[in-house]
Amino acid sequence: MDIHQLKVFASVFKNKGFSRASEELYLSQPTVSDHIKTLEEELGCKLFDRLGRTIIPTKEAEVLYAHAMEIIEKADTIKDVLGRFKKEITGEVIIGASTIPGTYLMPSIMADFQKKHPSISFQIMISDSKGIVEKVLNHELLIGIVGSRLTDASITYTPFMEDELIAVSSPSFINKNKLTLNELIGYPMILREEGSGTRRETEKILENEGVALKDIKIAGIFGSTDAIKQAVKAGMGISIVSKLSVKDELKFKLLKEIKIAGVEMKRKFHIVSHKKRTLPTAYNLFWEHIKSRSKNF
Repeated sequence: MDIHQLKVFASVFKNKGFSRASEELYLSQPTVSDHIKTLEEELGCKLFDRLGRTIIPTKEAEVLYAHAMEIIEKADTIKDVLGRFKKEITGEVIIGASTIPGTYLMPSIMADFQKKHPSISFQIMISDSKGIVEKVLNHELLIGIVGSRLTDASITYTPFMEDELIAVSSPSFINKNKLTLNELIGYPMILREEGSGTRRETEKILENEGVALKDIKIAGIFGSTDAIKQAVKAGMGISIVSKLSVKDELKFKLLKEIKIAGVEMKRKFHIVSHKKRTLPTAYNLFWEHIKSRSKNF
């Protein structure tokens, strides 16, 4: 049994499948299957029951997973320590991020960080805010960046940057550049899916103004910011989006901002982590780097 086998096992366990594990690890599915088979032979027990395309972890697998994660984390810590002897921190930082910070903030932040620490590599996993928080809760991620707070006592939320939400439409959809909230909800609205931080913050803003989701004419619900932008450009309706996500579209007049009279739409992006997890050196360095970029709060 080696550390590589344990990493393959942990990936199959948390992804509940061989194909997803092969994608995450950049290995072929037969290679993943061979690693699991070898591990089962070494341990003398079955780790997964295969029911067609579905796999179910055995009790032995559940016990092994807890120990495997501990061993993997200790191995990463050893790499950190050896990296310090070389006067250069090494390792991989895996960040979970919701759509807006993951797409429009993290690439430049990561690029700046790598100028200082070129031996640290990155992987970014993009999901909605709810999905990222769940992965941190389930110990699948050590840190995440999200655009909305969810209630959970096990999670620490550290604000690091303010974001402005704005209403946008296609230039030909509406002549006005400013609307009251009552006027706004008279137009068809395009929303992100449930679980999206932008969707949650939009609902909060509307609720604070006494507007319920049932009062809105929903023209469509989309699972990505790009899909929202395309729908708005096509004239389906108005949407409330992060100003970061439409910076270029506003500059080239592909979309226009609709001001909402008397309503302030701002939120904070948060760094999320589990209260019971200790961050390796590379993660701590990146955490400090993110906080050094903080502003407007």
